Amino acid sequence: MTVRTRIAPSPTGDPHVGTAYVALFNLCFARQHGGQFILRIEDTDQARSTSESEQQIFDALRWLGLDWDEGPDVGGPHGPYRQSERKGMYADYAFELVRKGHAFYCFRTPEELEQIREERKAQGLNPGIKGHLELPEDDVQRRLAAGEPYVIRMKVPDEGVCVIQDMLRGEIEIDWSQVDCQILLKSDGMPTYHLANVVDDHLMQITHVLRGEEWINSAPKHKLLYEYFGWDMPVLCHLPLLRNPDKSKLSKRKNPTSITFYERMGFMPEAVVNYLGRMGWSMPDEREKFTLAEMIEHFDINRVSLGGPVFDVAKLRWLNSLWLRENLTDEEFVARLQQWWFNREKLASLVPHIKSRAEVFSDVAPMAAFMFAGELNLTPESFAHNKLDEGQVRRVLQFSLWRLEAQRHWSKETIFADIKALAKAMDLKMGDFMFPIFVAVAGTPNSWSVMDSMASLGPDMTRARLRHALDVLGGFSKKETKKVEKEYAALTAE
Repeated sequence: MTVRTRIAPSPTGDPHVGTAYVALFNLCFARQHGGQFILRIEDTDQARSTSESEQQIFDALRWLGLDWDEGPDVGGPHGPYRQSERKGMYADYAFELVRKGHAFYCFRTPEELEQIREERKAQGLNPGIKGHLELPEDDVQRRLAAGEPYVIRMKVPDEGVCVIQDMLRGEIEIDWSQVDCQILLKSDGMPTYHLANVVDDHLMQITHVLRGEEWINSAPKHKLLYEYFGWDMPVLCHLPLLRNPDKSKLSKRKNPTSITFYERMGFMPEAVVNYLGRMGWSMPDEREKFTLAEMIEHFDINRVSLGGPVFDVAKLRWLNSLWLRENLTDEEFVARLQQWWFNREKLASLVPHIKSRAEVFSDVAPMAAFMFAGELNLTPESFAHNKLDEGQVRRVLQFSLWRLEAQRHWSKETIFADIKALAKAMDLKMGDFMFPIFVAVAGTPNSWSVMDSMASLGPDMTRARLRHALDVLGGFSKKETKKVEKEYAALTAE
């Protein structure tokens, strides 16, 4: 058997370090066994998926050196490798399950489903969608003939225990009573993740699925689908989740999570891969610094620890410093620095702003330094403003951050539209609203257009600077955050 693993990210935002972490372990496992590593784009969420996000995934993984054997951009014998290009096939598999009696047409309205949840809750049962969902066959046919909207749900046992075999965890037992009747085909004809995932893994001959432990609760549904179709199930391995230093689940609210952020910050890709490789895994000799090739050579999945690995940016910076000092000659250091700092494309976007303000070339470095800095040197006094109090300043920063986190098409125009809408909703003049944004992004209110700066910095660096500014001002307590979230919801709903 040829080992075949895959990574299947959704192109709905910035490429996440968690995606790179799982991709790295899948790549190492496949290479260590002389197999293939596949990249599949799971873009069934058409409302949130973008081509820009997909390209960012390609660029980020390639920057790290995590190359794939088959994928949307390189082709392969099991394509297409985008789910949106395969959507015509999924309905056939859903209808096949209906014919076999393993799935059913569900016409229940949202109100009916909510009532079912409440009834199950009152009975002390799992409040998932389960129970009396099916209709008599004659009623089903009548509704189908009338063109009523429906979804297709899988049938799930009410009693007993599902036993999942996991490479790291051994046997995992999950009561069937905790598993709801999952939708397989939505009313618009698009598959849900669960159906598409199982069908694609089978057709692409995936032999081993290494994924995050957050998918453990989905494993019974997947196992059941494999049994319903009569297919062999891939071997499962659920990797521990990356954690923030406070042991909470790694999230962009507490830590920069975009791979692109680390590239823009000037980290070496070798160091980032090295650090991700240490997330729950270790070399046989326990050394901390190693290359991707060395990790592949010595890779053993059984050396993965189930304790939640902590992603600590300070530790990553330390490891990166070792790579800079120990692995780069002076000439290589200059070449890397030139490639990062004096990148022609990056500089070209700044020239119109610098050229119109500079008198001599020595003006350029201090004027443009903020565009190449990591964390700006800010203090609470940096945000002192004669028209906004501290609470307003923090709200401007927080609301802008939340608004820009939802931004799917990053450009000067879309940023300006979001900022202008927020300023209007908060009943603030644009000049007053923009003051804390200027300081957070450029370190000073006296810079060129902050919209241009944010467009050039990109979403990851911009959001990181807004988060840093909030931290400098003390942020919001848990109690305050709930209140502020309600305020934001009310503002953006108008």
